[in-house]
Amino acid sequence: MDGEEEFLMMQDTEQTQMTPPAPEQLPEQPEGNKKSGPSFFAGFAIGLAAATAICIAVFLIWYRVAPGKVSGGSAVPAGAQGGEELLNPEAINKLNELNEAIDAYYYKDSEVDIEARRNGMYDGLISSLGDPYAAYYTAEDRQAQLEQLSGVYYGIGAYVTMHQDVRRVYISGVIPDSPAEAAAIRENDIIWAVDGTSTEGMETEDVVLLIRGPEGTKVTLTLLRDNEEIEITVTRGKVESPTVTHEMMEDGIGYLQIREFDDITTSQFDKAMQELYAEGMRGLVLDLRSNPGGSLKAVVEICNLLLPEGEVVYTLDKYGNRESYTSDGTHEIQIPLVVLVNGNSASASEILAGAIKDYEKGTLLGTTTYGKGIVQRIFDFDDDTGVKLTVSDYYTPKGNNIHGVGIEPDVVLEFDPDAYEKDETDNQLEEAKTLVLDMIQ
Repeated sequence: MDGEEEFLMMQDTEQTQMTPPAPEQLPEQPEGNKKSGPSFFAGFAIGLAAATAICIAVFLIWYRVAPGKVSGGSAVPAGAQGGEELLNPEAINKLNELNEAIDAYYYKDSEVDIEARRNGMYDGLISSLGDPYAAYYTAEDRQAQLEQLSGVYYGIGAYVTMHQDVRRVYISGVIPDSPAEAAAIRENDIIWAVDGTSTEGMETEDVVLLIRGPEGTKVTLTLLRDNEEIEITVTRGKVESPTVTHEMMEDGIGYLQIREFDDITTSQFDKAMQELYAEGMRGLVLDLRSNPGGSLKAVVEICNLLLPEGEVVYTLDKYGNRESYTSDGTHEIQIPLVVLVNGNSASASEILAGAIKDYEKGTLLGTTTYGKGIVQRIFDFDDDTGVKLTVSDYYTPKGNNIHGVGIEPDVVLEFDPDAYEKDETDNQLEEAKTLVLDMIQ
């Protein structure tokens, strides 16, 4: 099993600073028909759910003992302590009994896909960790995840995310010239269903997988907009996510937004900075608001394009192993810098913001960041599946772990949604421009 890329992400998709509809604006979801039956079936359903976490042991032990099935050697680092045997004879016997009960008593005549059962077992063990960032990926899931990290995928070209209060996935941004834009999908549209499948209770990545698909195929979204349900059918296409946008504002102040950190982000960032310098940039506003994170490699590369020589972040795993990431100082920014952050600036964006603050290379403005100070690593298997596990904590150059705490900005300023709604006035951006101008003069 190979350790692939390390990355830091609050969600698997983009977020935006726009305020989503409040929970009370959502229509009540109709309650499904309740079915009753013999107590055997109720007990069996509970037992099956509980056993799911045990079942995945088949997968892990098969990979550890079957020669050639795990590339790169053992997944267990030296010094790791083994725990109680998971797949003991009693567990194996129970798994067989559960499987036989499904075959004998499950009410549908059609066969239940055996591969789906196995995937449920694997997913169950990872879910038992209680870690919202850990996940088991089927081959299809893993391919979609690789596409996301590359910044190129087949879908509709819209960013989606889960609001912590509303607990519904909604459209947080629409990529220009994308199928979503052509279909008139808007920011803040709440995704109520995908091809008739309700999104209630789904995590963001599950909704993303429903939306994505082969180029040229269609997907129908049921959206909640202005408290009314509408249906929009979109033809999927190839989408290259513009993770960096930029413009030259008045008084020689450059504006650069990083939406997330993907494989293509470093080159997009470098190109944008060169263009801004060519236009006479004298100061920079770097917008990391609602940036959920992404590739650790990408954010370290961007730190190298801004910061002085030295350590920009380091990680510690449970064995005390420390890994340091540094900047060589050859591209240290020499102009005034203000960094915009908010409560949805997370993970990799907090690495960049934290390093800039620790090195005093810029002023942070906005609200306290999300507070995700842990790193995930994806391990791939030879059957193209994978598992994402949290492997370490990370620390800013001054040794701060911001997990569960976040980064306090130098200048605290709440975003004013009413002003933005009225005439698209971004009060945080306007204040950032004022600060940069004062430093220039």
